[in-house]
Amino acid sequence: MGDSLSAGYGIRPEQAWPSLLDKRLAEKRLDYSVANLSISGETTAGGLSRLGPALKRYRPAIVIIALGANDGLRGLPLPQIRDNLNAMVDSAQASGARVLLAGMRVPPNYGLYAEEFIASYRQVARSKKTALLDFLLAPVASRRNAFQADTLHPTAEMQPFIADHVWPALLPLLK
Repeated sequence: MGDSLSAGYGIRPEQAWPSLLDKRLAEKRLDYSVANLSISGETTAGGLSRLGPALKRYRPAIVIIALGANDGLRGLPLPQIRDNLNAMVDSAQASGARVLLAGMRVPPNYGLYAEEFIASYRQVARSKKTALLDFLLAPVASRRNAFQADTLHPTAEMQPFIADHVWPALLPLLK
């Protein structure tokens, strides 16, 4: 469950990091497949509203929640973001799925809001005892040439770096 960063905005869907994870799972002959339910522009509220039906339809063993970037860029209230993330983790765990929460960031010029935004992911992961990937875009965020012209969405060439970053956090959840 993600936003444009996981949906593959501006690139072909098969180039997006979730598709690359799916290929890696198949190559390693692990009995998992990826259902990428990411939507460009998605917020934590939108993800929460879609999660219940998705859990019933797909019955996932693992749920990766990579949401919050759009909430943060819009300056939505942090308690609301945390409540939505908490509810998503609760729902996924109640369905029997293991959860990987992928942290997001907002630009540092958001000041204290940016710091508290980052801390929100740690708080949710700690309180829900779930796996946390501190920042989804960590391996590419500081590279100038890593992003499309909009300066927000990683290029197709950067997707393998993101997949390689997610993999070690996902690996312990695979059984």
